[in-house]
Amino acid sequence: MPLFTRSISALALSLGGLAGCDEMALADDPAALAELRTHKSCIAAVEQHTGVSGGTINRTIPIVETNQYVIDLPGGAPKWTCYTDAEGKARELILTRLGTSAG
Repeated sequence: MPLFTRSISALALSLGGLAGCDEMALADDPAALAELRTHKSCIAAVEQHTGVSGGTINRTIPIVETNQYVIDLPGGAPKWTCYTDAEGKARELILTRLGTSAG
């Protein structure tokens, strides 16, 4: 295997290991672990739907509904609202136009 390919493989493995660290750190807190998994589910659903990576949970817009999360995408892309089921799996995505004149 060429050196470059091995380096990429090693990097991918190390990043994959880091992704699991956040869940291990919350193993003793079931509520926090469930919330983390819900956030990951919503972010992954939005990224898959839009093709834009780097989504994050918006923590500035107040949310009053249970199982609802606003996802920010980089580069000024529109926000998305993600609704989850009781198990925290993303079930519905809605394009959100908060703070724009189009809304």
